[in-house]
Parts: sequence; C-alpha cells; structure tokens
Amino acid sequence: MSYWSLKNQVDCFPALFTFTEILEFNKIPHYQFQTNKGMKMKDKFRKSLKVPALIALFIISLHGTSYSSNPVIDPTDANYTGRKGVTIYVSKSGDNSDGSSWRKAFTTIQAALTAIPDDKGGHVIMIRPDTYTEANIYPAFKGAKGAYNIITGDYDGKAGSGAKGWVILDSGDPEKGFKSYDWWGTLKATSKGWSPQHTEKTFSAIIWDRWILRNLYATGGDGGFMWDLTDQSGSEFSAIVEDCVTIGRAFGAGVAGSVCRTDEPIIFRRTYMMCLDWWGDAGALYIRAHHKNPDNNYDMIVDNCTLVSPDNAVQGGNYGFTVYSHLMVRNSRLITLNFSQPAGMPSTGIINVKGKGEYLHIDFENCSMMGYKVFGVGDTQEPAVIPYNILGPTDAYVQFQQPVPEGMKMSHTWPVELFNSTGKLRIKDEIK
Repeated sequence: MSYWSLKNQVDCFPALFTFTEILEFNKIPHYQFQTNKGMKMKDKFRKSLKVPALIALFIISLHGTSYSSNPVIDPTDANYTGRKGVTIYVSKSGDNSDGSSWRKAFTTIQAALTAIPDDKGGHVIMIRPDTYTEANIYPAFKGAKGAYNIITGDYDGKAGSGAKGWVILDSGDPEKGFKSYDWWGTLKATSKGWSPQHTEKTFSAIIWDRWILRNLYATGGDGGFMWDLTDQSGSEFSAIVEDCVTIGRAFGAGVAGSVCRTDEPIIFRRTYMMCLDWWGDAGALYIRAHHKNPDNNYDMIVDNCTLVSPDNAVQGGNYGFTVYSHLMVRNSRLITLNFSQPAGMPSTGIINVKGKGEYLHIDFENCSMMGYKVFGVGDTQEPAVIPYNILGPTDAYVQFQQPVPEGMKMSHTWPVELFNSTGKLRIKDEIK
C-alpha cells in the first residue's frame, strides 16, 4: 500500500493524532515502548482514547507498512542486525588464554572486560555461573548507538558453560567479608580527594555507556550496579539491567550525574534491588540526573522490579546538588521495612528526595508499595511535596497515622503477596 493511500485512510477520521504521530507510534520497537517516546505517545492515547485513533492504528497494523521498524540493540537477540563484535568467555575452568571459547576462557571478569577490542559495539561477554570475588570492574570501551555491548551470565546453561545458576559478583573483602566503604562496589567509580584515603585518580563510570547487564548477582560492597559519572557528570548515558540481583550497603543500583538520551533512558527490568543501610544517602535505587531544569523525558525506567530497603526504596538527589531527575516506575514493588512509631526512628519515606522535593518527578503505573510513609524530603518527618503522576492503579500500605497521596489506593490489610516478594530474587521466573 502506498504512503498516500494509507495517509488518506487515516486522515479521513477526525482523530486527535496526526498521520505522522501514528506512524511514529507504530515505529516504536518493543524494547523501547516504555522509553520516552513510547510513554509520551501512550499517555496521549490514554488521555484521549478515541475510536478514530484506534482505528487508524488498526489500519496501520493490518497493512504492515514499511514505516514500521524494530531495531534491536542486544547482540545476543536472534533479530539483531547491528554490528557483530567478539564473544569473550569467562570461566574459572578456562585456561585463561584468550577468552575465545569456554576452554580458553578468562578466569576473571575484569580480564574479559579489558579484552573488549573497540568502541564499535556488539560485543558479548558470556560468564559461567560461579562466584567471582572481584570489585570495581570496568570495560575497556563503551558500546555504540544501535549496538550495545552485553555482559551476561549463562543462567540456564544454554550457552554451553556446563553450569546453571547465578554469576555472583562479590565485591567484599575475600578474607574479611562485606566491604562497606565509600566508592567501593561492583562497578568502578572514584573521586580523588573524597577522603584522605581516596588518592587514586578520579574515574567515571561513563565507560559503561550503552552496556547491557543480564543474569548477574552483585553484592558485597557499598554499591551494586551503581554508576557515578563523577567528573563526567552532565554527559549522556544509557544502560540496561535485566534479570539481575543487585545489593549494596548504600545503593542497590542507580546512577549519578547522567543526562538522558531521548529514546535511550536507563532501564531496569525484572531486577531485584536492595540496600542494607538507612543512614545518609541510601536507597534500593538511587537517581540523580544532571538536568539544570525539570525535563519531560525519562532519565530512568524501572519495569517489573522489586526494591527493598530499611529506609528508602527510591532515593533522589543529594545535598549540594541543584539538579532534576525524571523517573518512571511501572509494574513494580517498592518495600521499606521500617514501620517505627512516629516517636521512634521512622523511615524517611518509601520515596525520599534530598534537598527539595521538586528535584525528583516520579510517575507510577501498576505499582504496590509498603512502608512507614510514601513520600519524604530530607531527613526529617516534615510534610513532603514531590511531583508525581499516577498512570495506572497504584496502592500503598503505610503506618496507620500516615496519609496516602492522592490518586493512590490505600491498602488496609497486610500485603502478603507484596511482602513475600522480598524473598523472590529471580523475578523473571517467579513474578510475571
């Protein structure tokens, strides 16, 4: 069918969408449907749900026009057509030679990351399930637009490693245990002069730009999959985390200093995040983008994840930073375990923002939460105002003296299924 013939069929309806908008909606690939472009158009359709617009979409889907595309950025996807890089293997059973096969596999993850040959993307690091006591890892190169690099565990054994289960990245002290120490964690980032002990040259986690992390279990340090852009703050940054567990003293996961790409936000999907502390800046998920003004695009999208913390499931910003972030949380479970009395030491909020509440805008869709209270600003119990939208049914179970924000449904009885999700770490298999 020709462009103009199709356009005439669409334009014959008094729809609230232009032909161009509908084509753009149809072009959004499945992996990007919850990105900025997809969410904006989806929200527009939701708010103005008209039969003509839906009919127009139906016409396009029937004709399957050439304007539809499905770019795949994951080099392990069967439909990937981007640049093919190298595949590097990691196994403690390998001979640690060149990583070109399971037999020749590198025995450390860092060796494989260092062996990434260029910045053209499409590279794969495949890891045999085992425990790897490595901290502060980093790749030699970033990925590329349309061709992300991926580091993944052979969780189901289908890649031929001869093992199944988690690839555990333990950044703790191999002899003394959990290493809760600033700038020590799974992913390398450090700031020289942070303390008298921090003498190493400043290093930015921006080197992880356009990487996919999958089937990995990170723990043992101050941060799990936490990217701090340090001296590169204000730069564009994109990454995807899927089917992982990520645990840290301060942060289970997060990003600091990034600026979003319009259609490449940071995405966490089917990932279990947990932080183990309540003091200072600590949250299961941390977000501090680097916008000088509020931005309508999503910096980060959290989809079908579980966030668990003693104090804050999500923490935004930090003192000393006048920057704005935009977060989307959908189909997810946000849990803080502090239900103290007001006279005790109650949680500062399932969602907490340091500084001013306006520094974080958060949208919820089909989420469930539990904790002392939903919103908090700073380290006090003063009333908090945080900009938010409810895009789909969202409920909260709180301490009986605390209000639930407008638009959320209050849960009146103990949320058994929600609480039980704290023990379901492999979300892909256990929570649909």
